[in-house]
Amino acid sequence: MKFQLLDIVPYRADPLTGRQASAAERLEETVAAAVRAEELGFDAVAVAVGERHAGPFLSSSPTVLLGAIAASTKRIRLNSGVTVLPVLDPVRVAEDYATIDQLSRGRLDLTIGKGNEALQFPLFGYEIDDQWELLAEKYALLRALWDGEDVTWPGGEFTRPLTGVTTLPRPFDGAPRVWHGSATTLFSAGLAARWGDPLFSANAIQPLENYAVLVDHYRREYVRHGHAPGQDYVAAGAGALFIADTTQEAVRQYGPVYDAIVAATNVPGNNTPYRDIAHAVAEGPVLVGTAQQVIDKIARFHGRLGHSLQSVSLPTTVPFAQQLEILERFATEVIPVLRRELPTTLWTAQDAGARVGDRIPAAA
Repeated sequence: MKFQLLDIVPYRADPLTGRQASAAERLEETVAAAVRAEELGFDAVAVAVGERHAGPFLSSSPTVLLGAIAASTKRIRLNSGVTVLPVLDPVRVAEDYATIDQLSRGRLDLTIGKGNEALQFPLFGYEIDDQWELLAEKYALLRALWDGEDVTWPGGEFTRPLTGVTTLPRPFDGAPRVWHGSATTLFSAGLAARWGDPLFSANAIQPLENYAVLVDHYRREYVRHGHAPGQDYVAAGAGALFIADTTQEAVRQYGPVYDAIVAATNVPGNNTPYRDIAHAVAEGPVLVGTAQQVIDKIARFHGRLGHSLQSVSLPTTVPFAQQLEILERFATEVIPVLRRELPTTLWTAQDAGARVGDRIPAAA
């Protein structure tokens, strides 16, 4: 199994103390966490930066953040999570992310999706009812721009005609791998399968079986579209990550924070069925407890999802020093066990869809 640190850069005060880092501090922490993840020495660990254009988030410019991380690191893989392609210009996306790919010498993956904020569509002049058609059409254009030069595009309902266009810079070593983020509907899973791309299951706030339905649909459609077996990789997110010496200590420290955040954000589209932290730990995707509990839960979810890439997010309202302690415990106590017990061909010589520079030793 491979591992990814995801930060959608939420910008919330600590619900218990009221302390809130400044925007500059919060952005600096995102870069610092990526640097620390690389320092822990795990080439298989990736860093993803989300994109949000509504709500309390500072991730409206993920390309800028990923550029800063690219310049501050040398080995760690970079990803977006997700790039909200329906509200963006595919030409601009091709240019911006190819620039990051060049700066990082080919360390970039891209994750696309329709996003999780309904308010962002009117903000960019689009209708929410068109979100799926926007995603499919703009992705087809992005693929054309990355896969070839002198691109002629006939235009569509949401994209303009292009004649003989070559976006610059070109990606570092062929088109980066594109993952498709899927949280609530079958559409993104089906789009990933149609193109033969990997799927990223949100797996963040709903019961496991809700996400398993999407993964099952993806794998059926992947086969139906005739793609080569063995390349139908799946990534999975998680709820909050908080590791302590005992379950009771983890719940004591993080439970009030979790409950307060859920109470403030439990709205349609972001609602969770878990009534409190104990319920979420027992049945939900949150990774709160001892290192062994985290190992056991990820392994249990892997048994249903069969995922190759696990994404985790730090509890960003707690002090940053404590976040880094949790990151280190995850890296030293959890990752080695799951890498050994749940091997994957993702980013190895057996991964036919990876670029040469994407491949790392199979043991990682």
